[in-house]
Amino acid sequence: MLMTSHRLQIPTRGKGLYEITHQIAGWLAGVKVRSGLLTVFVQHTSASLTIQENADPDVVHDLNTFFSRLVPEDSRLYRHTVEGPDDMPAHIRAALTLTQVSVPVEDGSLALGTWQGIYLFEHRASPHRRSVLLHLIGEP
Repeated sequence: MLMTSHRLQIPTRGKGLYEITHQIAGWLAGVKVRSGLLTVFVQHTSASLTIQENADPDVVHDLNTFFSRLVPEDSRLYRHTVEGPDDMPAHIRAALTLTQVSVPVEDGSLALGTWQGIYLFEHRASPHRRSVLLHLIGEP
């Protein structure tokens, strides 16, 4: 049994979904695990992770639009406003999504569906550098 981890630093340009599948798959290719389970964990409270369709960019657009309507940036709605009008909505959006996803590894590759990709979901308006921890347990 092999257990290993790696940290990705993902730069964002502000709110939106950033596909990180290729960075994860690139690291996984060098690890030489045939079968296992990969946990992807974002170490922030105003960003999250999701597995979503990566074929049609309209999906990403619609998700961004939906979350903007669901959790508006209106300082009158929140007590926590000291870090700007987008901070509390970012925390709520992160609470409604995931801070970690688990993906099986089969034959040394991510066992994602045909149209699935792993996304970092940035909920803040300004650019950030997000830390994403990869933790793999498996058999060579």
